Order: sequence, then C-alpha cells, then structure tokens
Amino acid sequence: MGQSPAGPARAWGVTGAGMAVNLCLGILYAWSVWKGNLIAPKGVEPGTPMTGVNEGWVYLDPAEATWAYAICGFTFALFMVPGGRLQDRYGPRVGATLAGLCLGAGCVLAGLMKSYLGLVLGFGVLGGIGMGLGYAAATPAAVRWFGPHRRGLIVGLVVGGYGGAAIYIAPLARELIREHGLSGSFVALGVLFAVVIVAAGQFLKMPPAGYTPPAAAPSTKARPAVTALDRTAPEMLGTWQFFALVFLFVGSAQAGLLVIANATPILNNTAKAIAFFAANGWLLASYGGLVNASGRVGTGFYSDGVGRTNAFALNGLAATVCLFLLPSVIAAGNVWLLFAAVGMVYWQYGGTLSLMPALTADYYGSKNLGLNYGLVFLGWGVAFFIPQLGGYIEKETGSMDGAFYLSGGLLAAAVVVSRFVRRPA
Repeated sequence: MGQSPAGPARAWGVTGAGMAVNLCLGILYAWSVWKGNLIAPKGVEPGTPMTGVNEGWVYLDPAEATWAYAICGFTFALFMVPGGRLQDRYGPRVGATLAGLCLGAGCVLAGLMKSYLGLVLGFGVLGGIGMGLGYAAATPAAVRWFGPHRRGLIVGLVVGGYGGAAIYIAPLARELIREHGLSGSFVALGVLFAVVIVAAGQFLKMPPAGYTPPAAAPSTKARPAVTALDRTAPEMLGTWQFFALVFLFVGSAQAGLLVIANATPILNNTAKAIAFFAANGWLLASYGGLVNASGRVGTGFYSDGVGRTNAFALNGLAATVCLFLLPSVIAAGNVWLLFAAVGMVYWQYGGTLSLMPALTADYYGSKNLGLNYGLVFLGWGVAFFIPQLGGYIEKETGSMDGAFYLSGGLLAAAVVVSRFVRRPA
C-alpha cells in the first residue's frame, strides 16, 4: 500500500488533535500561579488557615508548595513508559481517553480535599498519571504520519501545545482563584480538561499498514543523521547513547522547570517597585508559555537543518549565561531584563522538548518510539528534583540565587556532553 491521497490531510488532523490534548495537559506549566497563592505571605506563618474564598485551606512554605509540582512531573515521566506501551500496542486513543479521565479526576480531588495531601495525591499523582499517558499518545501518533525531513517541525508543533498551555491557563487560573478560590479553580479546570482531552483523543490515529509518508523534495541541503533501523527498547538500552540522551534531558529540562515552578514569585520579588507587575505575577508564567511553545516549534524547525545536537548546544549555551545572570537581574529589580533572561531559559527548555523525541526517533527509529521515548523521558522526571531542591535552598537562605547557579552549572555540563553524542552505528 502506498501513500494515500488523504494521508497528508489526515496527518495534519492528527497533529492538531495532539496539540489540543497537550494544550490541556500543560496545566503543569502554570503551577506557579497556584504556588503564589499557596505560599504564606510575608508576616504570616505556614500552617495558618486561609480565609474568604479559600477558607478550609492553609498556607504552605515554599518547599511544600513545590512538592505537588515535583511529584506530578516525576509521575508524568514514570507513566510515559506504560503510556508508550499502550500507544505502541493499542493505538493512541486508549491512552488519551485514560489521560483525560485521570487528569480531570486529579484536579477535582485536589480541589475538594483542600489540603497539602490532596494536592499531592490529586494533582501530583493522578494528574501526573494522566499527563504521562496522554503525552505518550499524542507525539508518536503524529510523527508516524511524516517523514524524517519533517520530524523536528511536527514534534515541535505537537509538544508546542503543552508548552503554550500556560498562555491561557495562567490568566484563567488567576481569575478562577480570585472569584471561586483554589478549590473552584481546580474543579472547573479538571472538568474542562477531561472533556477536551477525551474528545480530541478520538481523532488520534496511527497510519494504516503500508502507509508511506510524503517524501522530501530533492535537495542538496544536509539533513540530520537518522537510522535506517527500528530498534527495540532492549536494543536501545544496550547503547551508550541512550544514557547520554537521558543526561541531556536532565541537564536541560531542570533549568526550565526551575523557572516554571517559580515564575510568579520571581516576578513578584523583582517588580516590588512596579505596582502593575507586582500585582500580576502570573504574567511571567503566561509569557513563559508563549516562549516555551515558540521554542518548541522554532527549535524543531531549524534543528531539521542544522542538526539536533547543534541546536541543543546553541540554546543551552545562551540559557546558561542567563541563569548565571538571573540573581543580579532580580536584585536590580530590572523587569525587562528579567523577561529577556527568563525568556531565553524558556526557549531552551521548549526546544529540548522538541529535540529529545526527534533525537530518539533519529537514533532508534519511529516504529517503537512510544516506549523508547518513554524511557528517555525518565530524564525529564529526574530533572524535577532540582526545582524541589531549589525550594529547600530558598527556605534555608531566603534566596533563589544558589538554585540558579546550580541549575546553570548542570545545563553547562549538558552542553558539553552534547558535543560528543553521535547516532549509534
């Protein structure tokens, strides 16, 4: 069976459905909006009961307010593995449907329990399960419809939905929290996301047997090196490149995750003298979502030409410089430089989320990408320990400076390693 005339149209439909699923799963990237409302304000002790629309909740310290976020990310990464197996064996619709139900139930549970435990179990565990199952379904389904020459762009578009979610979720969450409290915001978004993910998931479909993706136009332009073999997970685990990819994921992802977890408090601390920004800390999270999504699409596009590891190194080097500069920028209260520096970190982070699945497919083939990328994605889950460590550093020192320096050092190490990674022979 050759290429179907309807193939390309259906391919773009699957890509759009994957973006829609990820636009809901990306609630994780707006977590700093909830964190800003959970942390005890100056002069108030953690454990103090809240009042008004948030009656029944108690204030948390910075480390506690980060745990649900960290657990969600780690659970997300763990469930990419069974999610990949589901996708490879039964197709993407099953994983997407389960994802919508789990994420929706987790958000509702977090809202109704009104507690630290509820955040951990609901948002952290159930929400993380939903994200892992859904994310594993969306990207491989779209990638299989396109040839290697479009791989970076397609991955960038699909995962761009996840990165861009904070653009609308951050301001929406802020309004819901203001009008209906923390509980109302979790319940409303949980119901909304369950409906959208389950519906969009029904449009995800793998290509029929024998389908041939559209070929690249004749060109003398160099293309990223790709494998002609479809390796299984055990075969992939037998190569040193797998462990290198996991390290690249840890080193690059932790930088973006650290900023994402603290975006709203960072802007609040930097803009103390500017009333508008101080009162609207969610703006940095929403702006970050825009740059995050742009970095996924943009990096995916130019990595198809310059090469995945070259794109990784360029993004990582620029973001490393910005991380080391952030303490000085925050201390100076320069909001515009803050947006520029944080924007570069977001761009690098978004680019990583399009580069890593493309690299995995380049090195090990697309046939088993669901499970193979699920294993590589464990590096993203490990990266969440750095934001959590950052919460403890802030608690002990009263500043995020040490966390930014640590993050910059890890990212620099990943850039160095990227210079030695090559496609398996």
